[in-house]
Amino acid sequence: MGGLMMKKSVFTAVSAIAFAAASVAYAGPSAEVLHWWTSGGEAKSVAVLQKEFADNGGTWTDMPVAGGGGDAAMTALRARVLAGNAPTAVQLKGPAIQEWYEEGVLADISAVAEAEGWEGVLPASIAGHMKCDGKWCAAPVNVHRVDWIWANADVLAANGIAMPTTWDEFNAAADKLAAAGITPLAHGGQAWQDATVFEAVALGILGPEGFHKAFVELDMDTLKSDKMVAVFDQMRKMRGYVDANFSGRDWNLATAMVMNGEAAFQIMGDWAKGEFLAAGKVPGKDFLCASVPGDGFLYNVDSFAMFKVDGDDKQAGQGLLAKLIVGQNFQKVFNLNKGSIPARTDVAMDEFDSCAHLSAKDMSESSANGSLLPSYAHGMALRGAQSGAITDVVTAHFNSDMSSADAVKMLADAVANSL
Repeated sequence: MGGLMMKKSVFTAVSAIAFAAASVAYAGPSAEVLHWWTSGGEAKSVAVLQKEFADNGGTWTDMPVAGGGGDAAMTALRARVLAGNAPTAVQLKGPAIQEWYEEGVLADISAVAEAEGWEGVLPASIAGHMKCDGKWCAAPVNVHRVDWIWANADVLAANGIAMPTTWDEFNAAADKLAAAGITPLAHGGQAWQDATVFEAVALGILGPEGFHKAFVELDMDTLKSDKMVAVFDQMRKMRGYVDANFSGRDWNLATAMVMNGEAAFQIMGDWAKGEFLAAGKVPGKDFLCASVPGDGFLYNVDSFAMFKVDGDDKQAGQGLLAKLIVGQNFQKVFNLNKGSIPARTDVAMDEFDSCAHLSAKDMSESSANGSLLPSYAHGMALRGAQSGAITDVVTAHFNSDMSSADAVKMLADAVANSL
């Protein structure tokens, strides 16, 4: 009997130790999140997700890596993956998601996506970026529209100018402004800003189908076409509308030029709206927003890819994080802070400004008619080698006297050599 009691006591003690060990191993959902949202508005936006994660019992380990383009973050990520210690979730976008999947390091979060009904609330083209071989591997946070034109309302009114709806109207307005001593186009001479203006011009001149052929399919006939020559012709005009000190200027300083009336227009994604709003400016009154001339909608989607991790706590954290990121509450609060619009099409827009309403309406219509297109300039349409080759040509043309015909030849050659 004493032996039996001893065995029972040992069994009870071992069970207690095992239970305690299990409790330590799984203390609730946890996530280490690598991102590059380190500026004021961005940090405020990611803090919303941290709070919601904590409110749902999760433990968040923040891994911010400064650098707006994410290059430093990608270097840090590669080191972690090579060491066999990947973060739980990483800010990634566009084809970079599929590149990491091809390395065999992304997790399958289809169970969360299916339980939450993502397929029914995300535009099909945006959902496509979040899948790897048909399985969900990333969660979209927002949709930034890239092809915006922003304007100083007072400057336009004082010069009798309406927001342009064609490139001919834009050129006429710019010529009139230049004659009045006002810089028509605020621009920063950085490669990605040149590419942003270029793809907005290209969308307007090539049309949505031509843009897709050129910058998604890399169709040589389109890249070498007369219409592409016309795109570079318009870029040459744009070069004449910027001030002499544009080289190297950050995008937000160009936005400030429009804000204070030094310049009339800026072509930039809707992160520029965040600058206007932060300065207390009111859309429709102090500044105007419109899509650039032409049809279509160029998007840049922030998202988080989920990496393969060991441990029930990390895997539970991954599931919770994915659920919250695409949840209605976070999609609303985050995008009110960021200047973008929700990736979900069923989020109430009552608290959003008039520019966001226009963006949401255009996204819905473009999704329905096939003109919702990935931005090449912002890493959504192409892999790095191809997008870099195109941008090198755009910048070389913008900063020289190169003819449009020569630029088109160089473009076709650069793309062919990058494949």
